[in-house]
Amino acid sequence: MSTTAPGAPAAPALSHRQVLAILSGLLLGMFLGALDQTIVATAIRTIADDLDGFSLQAWATTAFLITSTISTPLYGKLSDMYGRRPFFITAIVVFVIGSALCGISQSMYELAAWRALQGLGAGGLMSLALTIIADIVPARERARYQAYFMAVFGTSSVLGPVAGGFFAGHETILGLAGWRWIFWINVPLGALALAVVLRNLKLPRRSTRHRIDWPGALALVLCLVPLLIVAEQGREWGWGSTGALACYALSALGLVAFVLAERALGEEALLPLRMFSGRTFVVGSLGSLVLGMGMFGAMAVLPQYLQVVKGSSPTEGGLQMLPLVLGIMSASAFAGRFISRTGRYRPLPIVGTGLMVLALFLFSRVDADTPVWQTMLVMVVMGWGLGGNMQPIILAVQNAADPRAIGVATSSVTFFRQMGGTLGTAVFLSILFSTLGRNVSDAYAGAAGDPEFAAGLQLAGLDQAGLQGVLARAADDTSVVSSLPAVLSHPFKVGFSDSTSLIYLVAAAVMVVGFVIVLFLPGLPLRTAPAGAVQGADAAASPQAAAGAPVVQQRAAADTRATTGAPVPGEPTGRDTGGADLAEQVRAGVEEAKSAQRAVGELAEEAVRREQRLTAAVEHLRDLGLDEGSIEQALGEDATTPHGRHAGLPATPGAQVADPLGAQN
Repeated sequence: MSTTAPGAPAAPALSHRQVLAILSGLLLGMFLGALDQTIVATAIRTIADDLDGFSLQAWATTAFLITSTISTPLYGKLSDMYGRRPFFITAIVVFVIGSALCGISQSMYELAAWRALQGLGAGGLMSLALTIIADIVPARERARYQAYFMAVFGTSSVLGPVAGGFFAGHETILGLAGWRWIFWINVPLGALALAVVLRNLKLPRRSTRHRIDWPGALALVLCLVPLLIVAEQGREWGWGSTGALACYALSALGLVAFVLAERALGEEALLPLRMFSGRTFVVGSLGSLVLGMGMFGAMAVLPQYLQVVKGSSPTEGGLQMLPLVLGIMSASAFAGRFISRTGRYRPLPIVGTGLMVLALFLFSRVDADTPVWQTMLVMVVMGWGLGGNMQPIILAVQNAADPRAIGVATSSVTFFRQMGGTLGTAVFLSILFSTLGRNVSDAYAGAAGDPEFAAGLQLAGLDQAGLQGVLARAADDTSVVSSLPAVLSHPFKVGFSDSTSLIYLVAAAVMVVGFVIVLFLPGLPLRTAPAGAVQGADAAASPQAAAGAPVVQQRAAADTRATTGAPVPGEPTGRDTGGADLAEQVRAGVEEAKSAQRAVGELAEEAVRREQRLTAAVEHLRDLGLDEGSIEQALGEDATTPHGRHAGLPATPGAQVADPLGAQN
């Protein structure tokens, strides 16, 4: 149970300039984590070759995914208990230290270890940034600020391949291997982010007494680590191999242990099971899982299509994905304005998911001969889908969650999206490599009878055996295809694009499932006060503030309707909420009432403790020789007894505390 100092101020209302000042630090922190995922992916092969660890390169990625995914819900829970600021600062510091150490790695084993440390910091960068915005900005206004996050996310997806290709393409920079600067660039960026956060991020302090859910955390590790390992290694091991089956069994055991641990700890759990009783949380979590699969899976394959089929360099491929960023930014900006003006968010993820289904289907129609500009048009549609989907779902979950658990709610959605992205990337790349050989063989078999193909073989000085040798090397290094004449390389590109088309069809089918899930998302009224103003740990000393401002505002709205019969501006009409939405509102109201009840009890306990401290202090003054008159004079002329109204308590010593909410600091 948390304890709240009576009279603690509510989270202050911030001006637009103050929010932007805080936002600058949050965006820099999130940019670090988002950029790292794409910049390393572009250069990992160069890094592995330099460290003589080509066969071990997957572990550097797996180590980062494991620690970042597992630490995400831990950051959410701990920040709910002890405050956001110290953990966001910790995440930045840990990430920067891990980045610096990655840059001095001398082997792939060292790199994997430091990438794991880096992931421990990355797990808090995005989820805590989104949570902090929820603390300081009302839900109705939050979407326009969250659009900045989507812009940063999209920009990093373009800058990452560009920067990764630039650094990896230089053998040395300032006398050191170029790929090392991929990690060292995070040090000045992290220092800047840390300076901005230390200067601008001022949040109310929290005083809490909580149990840390170590059993749940360990069980989560046991559940996720084997699952992530088999997701990364299953293609090489075989999905039905002994190692893969052992990972499945350990993961299932961890899941059972996690559920039992969370059930035993109740409200102290890392992920309280009661959260799954809310439809918004369930739909948001499942929707994020599916969204992550479609989004990260598509974005993992698209750069490879541009580089392998269209012959773009990593830098050119990154720039060619700019339309995706423009789509994300424009849709996010529209979503922010739409939510701010209408107070409604539900239509956005539905339309956004539908656009993603359409974009993935259109991607499946792209082949080796499709002009790049047509592919870029589809990127815009994909960007619109992402921009209208990700932030509204997070907003919906934050709005429906108990303000005291908004960190857990936000980090859980981020966690499920990361898990979906990891699984989607593993599954879609597995489809790519498992079908590529057959599709390439079929394409070459179809081209073998073409006279131009035979002329190309003679021009390259190759026979069929020599061509097969080149294609065998292309399985590990696709750049050898560019050395072939166009007529010989074209069938390989056809086979590659056929494999990517299958991936996009599967991704589209997955997103259809996501579309059905999102249809069940409730459309609840948006809170008009920041979550930080209504959290029990930071609430002002009144039941209404402890329960949350929306309760007061809804009561005022009801009074207005009863008096005038007119709807209240900004309040959803009966057409906006169905029976299921009403049930969700009732559940949220009960949770707010319980929060208020807990706050009142805590204030009463605190008042008793202060009364005891005052009594002890007065007794100490008596022991020092002061008489009653001197004590009353020292305490003030309003004190009828040495421990009277100054403590906010009855004048008679030992009287029952009737109104603890009157206590003063």
